[in-house]
Amino acid sequence: QVHLVESGGGSVQPGWSLRLSCTASGTVLRGKTASWYRQGPGRERDLVASISIGGPSSVEDSVKGRFTISEDSAKNTVYLEMNNVKPEDAAVYYCNIATWNSQYWGQGTRVTVSS
Repeated sequence: QVHLVESGGGSVQPGWSLRLSCTASGTVLRGKTASWYRQGPGRERDLVASISIGGPSSVEDSVKGRFTISEDSAKNTVYLEMNNVKPEDAAVYYCNIATWNSQYWGQGTRVTVSS
């Protein structure tokens, strides 16, 4: 059974940095696509960044230049480095692992941004 655990969320001030982690068990990341999504209050769940394990990555325009997605296959972990965090980045962040015929979600980790 595949299980994803996110961590690293918390309360930060605007301009601060934060690193989210997503560790997978029950599967290996190799050959899969890992993504970070976020869902703010009253909003839909939106894609933030994606990475093909061992391959290219991309981030959405709203976070380009501030957020970076990376992976460590040896640790079966995907990261989201968040720099210069803004109030609009406040959301629950979810990790997603997808193959051609299945996908898995973590339980989410909350990021709060306030001064």
